[in-house]
Amino acid sequence: MKYLYCLIICGIFFSTAVNAQEEKSVGVELQGDTVPQNTHEEKYRKKHRHNKHSENHRKDSVGSPVRAFLDHQADVIVGSMFGPSKQLSNADSLINKFDAMPSFGIYKDNYFVVGTDMFEKPTSDNSDAKFQVSIRQKLTNSTLPFKTYFFLTYTQKAFWDVFKESFPFRDLNYNPTIGLGRALVRHNRFLGTITLQFEHESNGKGGDDSRSWNKISFGTNLTLNDRWTLHSKAWIPIVDGTNNKNIVKYAGWGQIGMDYSGPRRKYTFSCLVTKRGGFNLNANVTANFAVRLFSDDNQYLFVEYYNGYGESMLEYKQYRQRLRLGIVIKPDFFSMH
Repeated sequence: MKYLYCLIICGIFFSTAVNAQEEKSVGVELQGDTVPQNTHEEKYRKKHRHNKHSENHRKDSVGSPVRAFLDHQADVIVGSMFGPSKQLSNADSLINKFDAMPSFGIYKDNYFVVGTDMFEKPTSDNSDAKFQVSIRQKLTNSTLPFKTYFFLTYTQKAFWDVFKESFPFRDLNYNPTIGLGRALVRHNRFLGTITLQFEHESNGKGGDDSRSWNKISFGTNLTLNDRWTLHSKAWIPIVDGTNNKNIVKYAGWGQIGMDYSGPRRKYTFSCLVTKRGGFNLNANVTANFAVRLFSDDNQYLFVEYYNGYGESMLEYKQYRQRLRLGIVIKPDFFSMH
């Protein structure tokens, strides 16, 4: 299944990139035809263009059946996966809208939640508060080749023992990244985005409590329709922390998730599954449900459920099944990151 999914994304990317390149080539050729030239040069250039056009036509006639087959298959796949959507049917206007948005904004959910382990009596040892701050900075608009974006992100997650004396922070996890993002478009329908990022994650501690690793990650975010979004990420781990050599076994090597948004985003539901190391069906699961508090802002009442390992870097080997409740500020529906 994952190979089919990757093949679909690569096919859509290749098709949109080739179409964009052809449009650029046609524009350059038309621009060249308007340059005034003398009679002899003009005849020579016309003859040269005619020969080149004939040669390209012969090449296209050979490759056109394959091209037509690939285009047809791409249309079939897109048609079966992506439903109709009024707000996603004009990709050019969406990209222009994103270019005009402020460069600084929210990246992931920003939340504050408090909770305890399920099926256990709440104590100060199994109850805590968790909050996350996540921001992004757009460095360029769609001016790079293939209309890609260059961006920075920073996410910080804190685990706070608010039920213990002096309210100590048990662990802080830092996750800065640098990456490239690109819109996926087919027949002016915005399909989603793909990203390539270099990520660092550590807890900033020293000695035996030090944890850190790096990742080269490839991610996709597909807007299937106005309600459903499918997102996934796979990474190449580069583990440099001496105290967490086996972190991939617990924190995983890839993840896939689904988001559902109600009418006017009055409520949202999401589920994220992170595959842990090994060939068995083991995974870390995060599920949350959010209800909008006020109709004119993006603040939600938030319930989060976590089941698995690797929730915090310090205790990545510890199994946790915890339910938390709090407030979340969600990012915009449309983003290139």
